[in-house]
Amino acid sequence: MNTPHRAIRSYVLRQGRRTDAQRRASAELLPRFGIPYSREPLDLDRVFGRAAPKILEIGFGMGETTARIAASHPGNDYLGIEVHAPGVGSLLQRIAAPGLSNVRIIQHDAVEVLESMIAPACLDGVHVFFPDPWPKKRHHKRRLIQPPFVALLASRMKQGAYVHVATDWEDYAQQIMEVLSIEPLLANTADGYAPRPGQRPLTKFEDRGLKLGHGVWDLVFRRV
Repeated sequence: MNTPHRAIRSYVLRQGRRTDAQRRASAELLPRFGIPYSREPLDLDRVFGRAAPKILEIGFGMGETTARIAASHPGNDYLGIEVHAPGVGSLLQRIAAPGLSNVRIIQHDAVEVLESMIAPACLDGVHVFFPDPWPKKRHHKRRLIQPPFVALLASRMKQGAYVHVATDWEDYAQQIMEVLSIEPLLANTADGYAPRPGQRPLTKFEDRGLKLGHGVWDLVFRRV
């Protein structure tokens, strides 16, 4: 599949300050749990050392949700993509302490990883939780969920695989619904927005927002 080159990034590379523990985790654990960016497709079964459902998470932040989901679903393998070093160090800490073996990390741009490293029709699921909403209208072009990206993502999903997107910005939720709905390889699993699936744990920040009356919108589509 030929995909357009995306010159506009959906993120600003703000590395921020890593804690000493995050820095140590990256130095000691990234060689074990990290996968360097490459222009060659990955053999995901070989990477994880087994045949199991493969779930991709794009932009895992500080890794709280990723680690909780992986711990609750040991029969699945999770590949997380994140560009920010503090988040990578944080997730490494979260998976090392309980000894999780079903998480791997790529610290690189998600679009380039999908184009080069993820083979067609190999993913069983995709998580995109709370992507940067870029709330100013002039920045909407930086939003991750755009038609070319969704077409690329759908091409990497197996038939029957799901993509689960969650956002706490209503206008972004509306855009995501529109973009996912016009992709011919995807079909909505709900009549509109989906109830929060049990597999997505409620984070403390989301819980705080809900108590303040803020909305959260989940969208779950399947590959047809």
